[in-house]
Amino acid sequence: MFPKITPVVLNLIIINVIVYFAAVSLSFMPDLAMHYPTMPQFKPYQIVTHFFMHSKVDPQHLLFNMLGLFFLGPMVERTIGGKNFLILYVLSALGALIAHLGVDFYQQMTYGINNFPGLVGASGAIYGVVIAFVTLFPNTKMMIIPIPVPIKAKYLGLGYIAYDLYKGFSGQETGVAHFAHLGGALTGFLLIKFFFKIYKNRT
Repeated sequence: MFPKITPVVLNLIIINVIVYFAAVSLSFMPDLAMHYPTMPQFKPYQIVTHFFMHSKVDPQHLLFNMLGLFFLGPMVERTIGGKNFLILYVLSALGALIAHLGVDFYQQMTYGINNFPGLVGASGAIYGVVIAFVTLFPNTKMMIIPIPVPIKAKYLGLGYIAYDLYKGFSGQETGVAHFAHLGGALTGFLLIKFFFKIYKNRT
């Protein structure tokens, strides 16, 4: 059974899909990914545009992020309200960016690295939404492909965090910004604790 989609979730999905196909198909589109501020490719607007960017060469990146937003986002939005949900999405993306830039800065200062790939930041925002759902509904059972049995949301969240911690600290070149994921997840967790406290006080 599909969840009834909520307004902010619907609009975020539409924006993400439009930005993805525009970036893929229109050769004159500016680079919307976020580049390290000292690199010549950096433009101030990238701080916002990268919130809605996905890998141009991997449509599954867009698909899985939008599925996560579609299935988990409405319950979070209904719980904390549309305005708070939008704030959660944006601040989770910013939290992911801060974590990612922090790692880049460390590498620059420690190893002299000055060439960093652009960050497509939608996953950081989605991680914030996923962890918000896990925090609000930890015992909700979910079916996750290819796991054949239902798994509680809290174990799913722990699994995601453990995976990104392992990949991030292992130093493997996976092409994924694992610390950005963790930054988005931490931001989502902290914000939902704050929003959920407000929500409980109003009921």
